[in-house]
Amino acid sequence: MILISKFRITLIIFIISTFIFLASGSEVSIKPTSDGLSTKKKEKCTYFVTTETTCTKGADTTNHVSLRFGDENSNDILVHHLNSKHVRRVDQLEPQVLDDIPRKPFQSCMVDQFQVIGQCVKSPICYLYLKLAGNDDWRPGFAQVQVLQGPHFSSNMFYFRRYLPRRVWHGLDLCETQVTPFGLKRKRNVTGDRAP
Repeated sequence: MILISKFRITLIIFIISTFIFLASGSEVSIKPTSDGLSTKKKEKCTYFVTTETTCTKGADTTNHVSLRFGDENSNDILVHHLNSKHVRRVDQLEPQVLDDIPRKPFQSCMVDQFQVIGQCVKSPICYLYLKLAGNDDWRPGFAQVQVLQGPHFSSNMFYFRRYLPRRVWHGLDLCETQVTPFGLKRKRNVTGDRAP
């Protein structure tokens, strides 16, 4: 009888707390713990992605560009259409905004900045991949990701300076993990002696 009452009380507390969080408009994830159920808000962070398109003839593109970046803790941020996140064009030598007039991104000799909102990284960004979809070429010079909520997690420059292959992820991984088209794969460390 007492066991049933404790269960009912726990259930009522769970329903009320879920209703309060849902009414506030926050995202919640519910995880079972040893002493009942707990709720935790999902954190979102703002990233500024800066890309440069080189000045080589035919370096610009109107195709869709996808972006994948993250840290070594399997925090993977995937942006399917980076073109739709375009914020502004910036001067190559100074971080000043040239204009706030909406223009097409990825034009020759231009540096573009994009705003992306996604899950928060827990360590410095150490990999970045780009994927080009379409028929024309694109030759990026560099890409960099700045974390607004934690500048110490921002990436270094990732240099490309070559035409991207189409429909495949192309980039750099400076982490101990491997990014595949199917997700993240940790590198296996095999230890032990080999038989002679």
